[in-house]
Amino acid sequence: MEITWYGQTCFRLSERGLANVVTDPCPPEVGFTFPKPRADVVTVSYDDASCRYASGVRGPFKLLDGPGEYEIGGVFITGIATHADSKRGATRGLNNIFTFDFGGMTVGHLGLIGHVPTQSQVESLGTVNVLLVPVGGGGSLTPARASEVISLFEPSIVVPMYYKIAGLEQKLGTLSGFLKEMGLEKVDTQETLRVSKSDLSEETQVIVLEPRRRDEG
Repeated sequence: MEITWYGQTCFRLSERGLANVVTDPCPPEVGFTFPKPRADVVTVSYDDASCRYASGVRGPFKLLDGPGEYEIGGVFITGIATHADSKRGATRGLNNIFTFDFGGMTVGHLGLIGHVPTQSQVESLGTVNVLLVPVGGGGSLTPARASEVISLFEPSIVVPMYYKIAGLEQKLGTLSGFLKEMGLEKVDTQETLRVSKSDLSEETQVIVLEPRRRDEG
């Protein structure tokens, strides 16, 4: 399957013959151009304009913005409610975690979660092979908390998101703080993550993606 990052918490997940998924589409106001990808499914983790720019996605698509279990175009999707802060939602409200099972390859998207999930929440999502994790603070996970969350899920691959990149208006922490927390000095970046079940290992690997800015077909 292929995983493409557009910045913030917005990704496109695709696998041949299955539904295409776009997570948290972000508007131009965040500071960079959104390339209007095509999707069959759009998920929204956090009820804010910065995460639900659905008009920027080419459809037709099914919009999912709450907890539940879904099967769309051969992709099995699970959403659970969490909080977007460390105060049980008192300051920033609710957040949705979504997992996407593409024929046995499962991607977990943590959205703008602001706390370490409970063991029961982690177990309810099952095995997650690839985990998309916010790492830049800004009300969401700090590098230290992101590291703690990763240790709970024990994914094969971690892709950091929601950190400072060129053009971004919001003040977030840099990627380097997270890499230091994970004991890494530098990680090579990739334009797109292409991964299959045969690529998965027991040891967690951090893969950094470059935000894509050009249009897709």
